[in-house]
Amino acid sequence: MTVRAILEQKGSDVFTVRSDANLETAAKQLSEHRIGALLVDDGKGRYTGILSERDIVRACANHGIQALQLPVSKAMTTKVLHCSPQDNVHYVMEMMTRHRFRHVPVVNEAGDLVGIISIGDVVKRRIEQAEQETAEMIQYIATA
Repeated sequence: MTVRAILEQKGSDVFTVRSDANLETAAKQLSEHRIGALLVDDGKGRYTGILSERDIVRACANHGIQALQLPVSKAMTTKVLHCSPQDNVHYVMEMMTRHRFRHVPVVNEAGDLVGIISIGDVVKRRIEQAEQETAEMIQYIATA
C-alpha cells in the first residue's frame, strides 16, 4: 500500500497558516477544519515549517496563555520530513514512529506539495486493509 492510495481516499487538501499569524489564529483554523496540523507559509509561497496541536500546547505550557499571541514562527517545527506518493505506508509509519510526529507532507518528484497525511489516515487505511484480508481469508476457507 502506498501513500498515493491514502491521498486518493482522503483527498489532497492542505491547510496553511502564515508564519507571522499568531497561535490563536492557528488554533482556530485547526479547530474549524478539524485537523491536527498546518503547514507554515512564509508569505512568499514557501513552506518553512509545520505547526501541530502539540506545538501549540508546548508553547502554552512554556509561556502561559500569552503564548496564543506569539507568532506561529516561534512555535512551529522547522525540521519537516516529507514523503512521496510512491512511498510504502510501512516506511512512513516507521518514520512517524521514529521521529515522534503525526503529520507528514507529501511531495512529488517535481518538489510540489500534493497533500499531507496523518498517523490517523495511515492507521485507518491499515485497518481497512486488514479487514479486507480477513474477509478474503474467510472466503477462501469457506470455499476450500
